[in-house]
Amino acid sequence: MKAIWNNQVIAESEKTIQIEGNHYFPADTIKKEFFKASDTYTTCPWKGIASYYHIEVNGEVNMDAAWFYPDTKPAAREIKDHVAFWRGVEVKK
Repeated sequence: MKAIWNNQVIAESEKTIQIEGNHYFPADTIKKEFFKASDTYTTCPWKGIASYYHIEVNGEVNMDAAWFYPDTKPAAREIKDHVAFWRGVEVKK
C-alpha cells in the first residue's frame, strides 16, 4: 500500500492493518521528512488518545492529516506504532 499526498509518496508498506476503513502503516514505513508534530489530540473510546501529524510536501501543508495512537488501549494493541491518513491523502495499492 502507498499513501500519497500532493503527488508524493509519503508512506509505503506491504503490511498495513485495516481498521474502520483506514489503513494503518507501520511507523517505520512513513517518510519522516514530510511529517511535522501537531498539538492536536482526540480520544477514541476503544483505541485511546490519538496524536496527529501535519504533512508538508513541496511547501504545502495538510494540517492533522495523519494520526497515530502512542499508547493504545488493549483492544487496539495491533495498531500501536502505526500511522493512518485522511484529509485528501490517497491510500492505494
